[in-house]
Amino acid sequence: MLKNKRLLVAFGVTVFAAGFLAGNLTELGSAVEAQSEKVFEMRTYTALPGRLDALNARFRDHTTRIFRKHGMSNVGYWVPQDDPLAENTLIYIISHPSRDAAATNWDKFRADPEWQRVAEESQRDGRIVESVDAVFMDATDYSQIQ
Repeated sequence: MLKNKRLLVAFGVTVFAAGFLAGNLTELGSAVEAQSEKVFEMRTYTALPGRLDALNARFRDHTTRIFRKHGMSNVGYWVPQDDPLAENTLIYIISHPSRDAAATNWDKFRADPEWQRVAEESQRDGRIVESVDAVFMDATDYSQIQ
């Protein structure tokens, strides 16, 4: 009887350990998967008064190309229709292969000598950007864009 009880306890502990391990491996897999999935980044730039045209020119003529050079995919760029945001706001979305890739892409972008030159030249008449807000997003399963 004692032998059967020990076998039953050993079996229960084994099943529990296997379930616990499987559950944690699943969570680990989900964390790794989350780090390796495409991520979208929405950024909202508020330009200093009278500087929105300069900001748009910098993006149009240089920034979007430099983004591509560093693994960032340009999804879209918008300016609001209604005041007061229409006077000073640029909103855009880019994508990265993963959140980790986003950090690497931004580091490479900021260190790029061409970007540093463009940023300096575009601000000869004064600073352009007052503030930047960034939000990382995952596409929903029903989104048109994946």
